[in-house]
Amino acid sequence: MIIIMNSGATDEQIDSVVNKIRSFGLDANVSRGTERTVIGAIGDERKLDPEMFDSLSGVEYSMHIVKQYKIVSRESHKHDSVIDVGGIPIGGNKVQVIGGPCSVETQEQMDASAEHVYTAGCQLMRGGAFKPRTSPYTFQGNGEEGLKMFRNAADKYNLRIVTELMDARMLDTFLKYDVDVIQIGTRSMQNFELLKEVGRINKPVILKRGMSATISEWLMAAEYIAAGGNHNIIFCERGIRTFETAYRNVLDVTCIPVLKKETHLPVIIDPSHAGGKAWMVPALARAAIAAGADGLLVEMHPNPCDAWCDADQALNPQEFESLMGSLRGIAGVIGRSL
Repeated sequence: MIIIMNSGATDEQIDSVVNKIRSFGLDANVSRGTERTVIGAIGDERKLDPEMFDSLSGVEYSMHIVKQYKIVSRESHKHDSVIDVGGIPIGGNKVQVIGGPCSVETQEQMDASAEHVYTAGCQLMRGGAFKPRTSPYTFQGNGEEGLKMFRNAADKYNLRIVTELMDARMLDTFLKYDVDVIQIGTRSMQNFELLKEVGRINKPVILKRGMSATISEWLMAAEYIAAGGNHNIIFCERGIRTFETAYRNVLDVTCIPVLKKETHLPVIIDPSHAGGKAWMVPALARAAIAAGADGLLVEMHPNPCDAWCDADQALNPQEFESLMGSLRGIAGVIGRSL
């Protein structure tokens, strides 16, 4: 961290800043220029916060020069991490596609979905038992009964299940049904108490990006989970909110190489929520794999016209299987497998 002093800062004011830095076990370097005095904190600057110094007399401003996210950073772990989901790797050479419906509706619907996901070549299945909806009057999910239906369908094909946790009070229920991957949705990305709770268990977590979250905020949210002891984190880009209205969200493909530079953890993409229309999904999915994504979260419904939520963005089984074929070709070109 560096602290920039006002041009007229006195020796007493400078000494006050230096003493505060040293009180946290760090050393201080004072550089006196012709117009400004700059004080550098030497040591683990994560112990310090700019707010500690900005209110001190004589201080113009202060700022970190080292990233605050530590565990999830590439600096702390040079090699790519591979997250083990019941023997299935996310990260590394193999690209994983997580397919399935937006929500768990009926046992018949989930049985058919599981069959189609398996037939297409996937090993992981998605489905929402609890649904965060914009309107309180729309379908909110089947709750615990939905988890039961999901588990019953997935077990027939040995599929790992991915579903969203919205309330920390339901965590024990998720563990009861042995949810393989807990998804933290976009609306919960900065629900820090929820992040702390999933940080205390040893389950893979998919952390979706908030609607308007910066990459730094997203990384810091992941650090909350990691700081609790759970390092099995997967980043998921699902589109960000901008001024554009032609599609549901703007898929930030640029975040893939940026995250690959900043963190060792896997990065997957949700093209369904980005485009919001089924016809957009294949193009966005292919772009994501070409850009280096480690996987996809794709909505597929046995009969999208009958879907209880997000019907417009769900692929039918034939479209999903066709997409899988084209993705295998792209993965092969860049030296990966699907």
